[in-house]
Amino acid sequence: MLCGLVMALALAACGSSGKQRHGSPAAQGQWPQVQPDNPAAANAVLMRAIGLVGTPYRYGGNTPESGFDCSGLVSYVYRDMLDLRLPRTSRELANVQGPRIAPGKLAAADLVFFGSKGNVTHVGIYVGEGRFVHAPSSGGTVRLDRLDGPYWRDHYSGARRVLR
Repeated sequence: MLCGLVMALALAACGSSGKQRHGSPAAQGQWPQVQPDNPAAANAVLMRAIGLVGTPYRYGGNTPESGFDCSGLVSYVYRDMLDLRLPRTSRELANVQGPRIAPGKLAAADLVFFGSKGNVTHVGIYVGEGRFVHAPSSGGTVRLDRLDGPYWRDHYSGARRVLR
């Protein structure tokens, strides 16, 4: 399966660290491999998102040339690869129609959300094996991180599946 091979190659260099929650797939040392509903579309999204790793962060940015903020990255990737127009902010993306996904049922190209006190403030694209691509903060770049990383596991607020 091409999608699995691409993810394995792209993620091979990424190490894992940080505490893991008990009872979560990460605490059990594994992340279930869930087949995306549309593998070709998911693969296109992943290839484009992973290809943007290293692009500078810029608040309000939504192109590779200008840089990206988190929702700009998500909107750009889905529009560029699938001509799918998604809302522009992380809060609006969290409210997009589609099923909410439990952490153990995440599939490639699902959107993962973070925040606190019920407010969504960040979004990324799940790539598999507990990892996601996102544009994290000012002064940073688009990168791969782990859902069970110290900050991300404590601020994880859910996921949505937009590919069908």
